Amino acid sequence: MTSNASTAPAPAAKRRLLLPGLVAFVVFCVLMTLGTWQVMRLQWKLALIERVEERIDLAPVDPPAPDAWEGIDEDAWDYRPVRLKGKFLEGEVYYYIALSEPHGTFGGPGYLVYAPFRTEAGPVVMVNRGFVPESRRLPESRPGSEPPAGEVEIAGLWRRDERGNMFTLDADPKTQVWFVREAPKMAASLGIDDAPLAPFSVDLRAEATPAGGLPQAGETIISFRNNHLQYAVTWYGLGLVLIGVFIAFARSETRRPSGE
Repeated sequence: MTSNASTAPAPAAKRRLLLPGLVAFVVFCVLMTLGTWQVMRLQWKLALIERVEERIDLAPVDPPAPDAWEGIDEDAWDYRPVRLKGKFLEGEVYYYIALSEPHGTFGGPGYLVYAPFRTEAGPVVMVNRGFVPESRRLPESRPGSEPPAGEVEIAGLWRRDERGNMFTLDADPKTQVWFVREAPKMAASLGIDDAPLAPFSVDLRAEATPAGGLPQAGETIISFRNNHLQYAVTWYGLGLVLIGVFIAFARSETRRPSGE
């Protein structure tokens, strides 16, 4: 009596599937963990967005003092209304932006104008006074755009600093055009070195727009990158693909002759 050579004995097939099965199981667990982590991040991000939408209408508070700057919870402070007392210093820098959905009259390519503001307590905070079109970057092209003189109280939204990467363009020291919001570096580029430089900035509200209309305040862009659902679907999808591939592989192995 001869054996059927087209079918591998079950024990041999199991041995061949043992190592690939263990590897597939480990990879599957990793994919499921990544997917679940992204779902958790999605819930966290949605809760953060909801808190920010509620936060921007709160009454202004004093910003964190210098002794609280290190290790500050930026998520808790970002977009929070704050008030400052002090006076504007000379000079301004320009943050390049394409304003696609302006709240005011002007939009398109242009700049957010940042000016240094020395607070009563001493620290200097960079204040985003608002948007100007690309052709009206320089102060002489927009008469009446000077910040208020003397001691004033201002209010706006607390903004965290940005972090550049290897693709971020460097600031131009001649034109003072910046491509990433780094408040302390912006202030230092204006020669301010006699006071603590705040690691955050403040965006003025729309009512701070000068009579001439520029800089156009109140153009804070409230946005959050939220790709967590897409990532979760990707990781879970790869897990399902892995299951399908392993099932197909296992079937081919059980049908393979034992002598191969």
